[in-house]
Amino acid sequence: MKTKLLFLLLLPVFTLTAQINYFPPLLGGEWETISPEELGWCTEHIPPLLEYLEAENTKAFLILKDGKIVLEEYFGDTNMNTNLPWNSAGKTITALLVGIAQEDGLLNINDATSDYLGSGWTSLSPEQEDSITIWNQLTMTSGLDDAESFCTDPECLQYLADPGTRWAYHNAPYTLLSKVIENASGLGLNTYAVQNLNIHTGIGGAFVTLGYNEVYFSPARGMARMGLLMLNGGTWDGTSLLSDNTYFNQLTQTSQELNPAYGYLWWLNGQDSYILPGGQFPFSGSLAPNAPAEMVSGIGKNGQFLNLIPSENLVVIRMGGAPNEDLVPITFHNDMWSLLTPLICEVTPANEINNTKAINLYPNPVRDEVTIESGTSMDEVLIYDTQGRLYSLSLPRLTASNGKINILVDQLPPGLYLIELKDMQGNRYLDKFVKK
Repeated sequence: MKTKLLFLLLLPVFTLTAQINYFPPLLGGEWETISPEELGWCTEHIPPLLEYLEAENTKAFLILKDGKIVLEEYFGDTNMNTNLPWNSAGKTITALLVGIAQEDGLLNINDATSDYLGSGWTSLSPEQEDSITIWNQLTMTSGLDDAESFCTDPECLQYLADPGTRWAYHNAPYTLLSKVIENASGLGLNTYAVQNLNIHTGIGGAFVTLGYNEVYFSPARGMARMGLLMLNGGTWDGTSLLSDNTYFNQLTQTSQELNPAYGYLWWLNGQDSYILPGGQFPFSGSLAPNAPAEMVSGIGKNGQFLNLIPSENLVVIRMGGAPNEDLVPITFHNDMWSLLTPLICEVTPANEINNTKAINLYPNPVRDEVTIESGTSMDEVLIYDTQGRLYSLSLPRLTASNGKINILVDQLPPGLYLIELKDMQGNRYLDKFVKK
């Protein structure tokens, strides 16, 4: 029987609805706490976690359990009142507001985007333009050319593929959802958010226009409040902000077949493959193998993380500066969870579920040479970047001895790579590494 190395086998869909019994007051700094010791967590893992976070330019870090604060740490001159950018993690708020607007009868996600933006919002023909829907904007399947990811001017929005046939992390169609909401509601984006989100949850944030982008800013506790709202099925302390269960479930489940790890502007762990921003190559396995498979995440540039673990009623927040320049820094995210999982003793990382690793790759990240240990003889080694481009390896750059393969990668540009190995029997093994 052929053996394939996958970070995770396909898992059942999880419903993102927990029972939160505590919600902090809407105003003031009061927020109940519970200690890691009371939870029986492995507290000896707290110091290395905090040291790592500080070294990686973290500004704020929070863990909530059942709505109560377990850990709350700020670094440098940041405190609980400091407004911090969510970057693309703010897409989660936009997705929620679209659902609220639909429930209010202001729009339908199957409507053409041009119904709300008018004709000529792209450079497409009228027929091509009218085929793009709000659903396509929510799922990153507009088919527009993402070479200019942020520009929302019509001349930047060019046809590349039919809507729904190509997944690409394209910020411009997402950003234009703000205009869809505004034109559908007759209100400014922040006014609509305040009336339908902020006053009910105390989130205390706002969208700020930066260039082409609408970037959400709030204190870290504001992001934590968003996490509680989502864990509780769109209801805050008895007040339902979004009662459309169909839309709510679609937010945090696979929204299309092209990228299983993407819902409505949320990232989904524990899927069988994923595509990264800027690429078209589907990587096998889970986004964050060291994190729970059920994790649902809002992820933003420079490592803004809103993590939800429904079965444990956990919200994990990280906000701060850049550990790297990735739009979706999955390696940093996974490394953070390699320290978090031993602390939160009851969670099981995705890489321990139905996964027997047949090869061992190290160091990772790598600078000059990567070593692969295997119990079988390898016949072929292939390396791809996130665009799916193949980097062929000349034989002098690949040596094997004692069950180990050493590969010089010093000439590769920095970035994330997929490595594929095939043995003499034709079995295929996949892993990934980061080139510094």
